[in-house]
Amino acid sequence: MSNEENKVRIAAVADIHMREADKGKWAAWFKELPQKADLLLIGGDLTDTGDEQEAQLLADELKSCTLPVAAVLGNHDYEKGRHKLIRQILQGVKVIILDGESVVLNGIGIAGVKGFGGGFDMHMLSMFGEGAMKAFVQECVEEALHLDRALARLDQEYENIRKVALMHYAPIADTVKGEPEAIYPFLGCSRLAEPLSRRHVLAAFHGHAHIGQFQGEAAGGVKVFNVAKHVLHTNGYEEPFFIYEV
Repeated sequence: MSNEENKVRIAAVADIHMREADKGKWAAWFKELPQKADLLLIGGDLTDTGDEQEAQLLADELKSCTLPVAAVLGNHDYEKGRHKLIRQILQGVKVIILDGESVVLNGIGIAGVKGFGGGFDMHMLSMFGEGAMKAFVQECVEEALHLDRALARLDQEYENIRKVALMHYAPIADTVKGEPEAIYPFLGCSRLAEPLSRRHVLAAFHGHAHIGQFQGEAAGGVKVFNVAKHVLHTNGYEEPFFIYEV
């Protein structure tokens, strides 16, 4: 099979923030998407207020999409403590919700985590001081470990598989630039980038930073894309999807 025949088109979006007012808005986009892509990745904040009714609205819209769909949850999906219900509702329309797991769709290995905050590079928070601060930092450490294990499983089970990562929080600072620097520690963490480089991931997709930058690069040349629908709109995308070909 030639490289051209083996190419896979990934559609990616994050921060859908589904609300009652959005009913009927996404179905047409989802229906047309198979003409442009081979699979769909959604990087968290599927709902606006973490309500299961919003999840059901999105599930109804996704019924028009015939592509394989994988997603992670975002902070908004946890807001009301109903994230398990949200997960169940979306799984009911065959959306694969990743939380430290991996899946292979159309020959592409996808590892997914929510991620967490903690800051970037020389300004990362350290595990020092009060218990609350240590718990905050530990959350991102654990998310990075989950991501690494999910990627490792792909390497163990499949030889030379093409790998991408899906998360909600950002793994690098470059794609959150434009946001107030004071909130950088709450937008992502560099600890999430280390598994990307070490496991030779081709690309990572995230959201959360609505006024961040569209593209950056982690160590080792890993391409990182902020696919929050707000960022895509700012960058001239008429439809709320970024198509990445691997």
